[in-house]
Amino acid sequence: MNSNTVVRALGALAHESRLAIFRALVVAGPEGLAAGDIAQQLGVSPSSLSFHLKDLSHAGLVDARQDGRFIFYSANFGAMSGLIGFLTENCCEGGTCSASTVSKRSR
Repeated sequence: MNSNTVVRALGALAHESRLAIFRALVVAGPEGLAAGDIAQQLGVSPSSLSFHLKDLSHAGLVDARQDGRFIFYSANFGAMSGLIGFLTENCCEGGTCSASTVSKRSR
């Protein structure tokens, strides 16, 4: 993952609503959620949701698929893994890292 892609992804996630949307899609798994379900679950207006999903999509973090009249959105787990990999690539200078232990404790 290159720096420009990372900056775009982090910029997209640097908003409370977009972060909440992305986290809801991660929880939903590969099947994703219909746009209306996301709006209802998070209490976001449809126009605001559309704006935020567009930003997440342009950052490559969200995929959309149409199923009949509904559009389902899902997290792009490859992009998410790439972002995490980029951020932790040189963690602890190649030594044993306790980052995963710390993240589990902070939940």
